Amino acid sequence: MKKLISTLALGAIISTAANADFIRVQAGAGAWSYKPSGLITYTDNDGTLTHASLEKAQVSTYAWIFVKHPIPLIPNLRLEYATVHDDGKGSGSYNGYTFPANTPTTLDLTQYDVIPYYNILDNTFWTTIDLGIDIKIIDSQFTAKNAQLNVSGITSGSVTKDYDEKATIPVPLAYVRGRVEIPFTGFGFEADAKYISYDGDTIYDVRAKVDYTLDFIPVIQPAIEVGYRVQKYDFESEDKKTKMNMDFAGVYLGMIAKF
Repeated sequence: MKKLISTLALGAIISTAANADFIRVQAGAGAWSYKPSGLITYTDNDGTLTHASLEKAQVSTYAWIFVKHPIPLIPNLRLEYATVHDDGKGSGSYNGYTFPANTPTTLDLTQYDVIPYYNILDNTFWTTIDLGIDIKIIDSQFTAKNAQLNVSGITSGSVTKDYDEKATIPVPLAYVRGRVEIPFTGFGFEADAKYISYDGDTIYDVRAKVDYTLDFIPVIQPAIEVGYRVQKYDFESEDKKTKMNMDFAGVYLGMIAKF
């Protein structure tokens, strides 16, 4: 997936140079300061392992790029990357391991968003509205430190090792983005949302921001963005073994290049 995003981003930049009058590209990157909260449980015949967030503030990186073109029937494309991290404490039994109370645990979610979208309004009276579908690919890694491996014939607790649980989860979400620019000021206000709710599961990723563009600089116009982002993951896996109810919310700050 990383290679896919890199290839598409490079292709977008090359295409822009060749078709500057017809294709528009914007790219941004920055830091997201957020506070995690919530629980994860893993359940099988051995019992249940619980990860409870310590709600420690975290800082992670994000990046995005979008390409707009003049062909009406073909959707535009937006690509996004973001990571979140959570430190927690675990306890219980799962998958042949015993986890004593307050076992140190971590959760890492690496997210890749592939968003084909259409412009409903394209800077019409300084207003833009986009609608599309987001294919969010989530690489999840859960780690518990010094778990006790249950081995027949060996005294409990005499064999310890780190336990890892990995999964890749594709999720389709509805996508909407709205933007209003203040004429002749360089300021813009923008919000977007990705959302799905089905059979008791809900996942969403919502942002709101203000940005300022130095539009007097030719060719590549730099800008700065400041916003607030909220992610919610409340779902159960198909095999009923994993339940997640986690939130990540906080401010972000980044730089933008407009081609």
